[in-house]
Amino acid sequence: MIVIKIGGSIVDGLHSSILDDIFELSKTKKIVIVHGGGKDVTNIATSMGKEQKFVVSPDGKRSRYTDKETSVIFTMVMSGKVNKNITSMLLNKGIQSVGISGIDGETIKAQRKKKLIILNEKGRKMIIDGGYTGKISKVDPRLINLLIENGYVPVISPIALGDEFEYLNIDGDRAAANIAGALKAEVVIFITNVNGLLMNEKIVHNLNLIEAKKLLPLIGPGMEKKILASTEALTLGVKKSIIASGAVKNPILSALSHNDCTVIVR
Repeated sequence: MIVIKIGGSIVDGLHSSILDDIFELSKTKKIVIVHGGGKDVTNIATSMGKEQKFVVSPDGKRSRYTDKETSVIFTMVMSGKVNKNITSMLLNKGIQSVGISGIDGETIKAQRKKKLIILNEKGRKMIIDGGYTGKISKVDPRLINLLIENGYVPVISPIALGDEFEYLNIDGDRAAANIAGALKAEVVIFITNVNGLLMNEKIVHNLNLIEAKKLLPLIGPGMEKKILASTEALTLGVKKSIIASGAVKNPILSALSHNDCTVIVR
């Protein structure tokens, strides 16, 4: 079992041969795809006149502030436009696939964050309402397994169901990690726009779980989430996490061959 996390626009910056990789792998491996799509959410929300607000946590993490209206737009774009675009591209390649969200079958449950501590423009801490962002509490893999057992590649958008059955925005990388853990996957692959983790301008090719956790405070915002998600996946029982570029030819097969990427093992 391989869980692959990709950006929302499968053709935006990604090598077209990624579809060839998925086609070949799906013949012999069980594949699950989790996608993002934040850029599409921002563009469509802005075109609808809904300005997107981003907040910064005390430890420097920048994230989208999801109010009620944004949660509806986020769900619409992620589970509609982005999810179905990826699903249709896979189908066009001859890969039988089904697009779902974390809401379907209560696949991903999350707890709504009641309060958020953020930094204001002057760099001071302040507490605001948590909005519609969630922290993953449970992944039920039954629907995913049902699709896999019937020959489909599930394509999953990172929307979770809250305790009051509200739609919650969750981080796509951490969704992939938790899904991989629930499915007892061998590998989770995070396809990104760089070759892997860079430290002192050099790629870190190999890490174990303890080393990855120690490096977390030293890593910048973009890559930090992928390393954090990797540690979560490994803690949940996944054997290996790979962070690799989607711009190279055959990005999935290249990652599985450990070519110029970051590999983290337990």
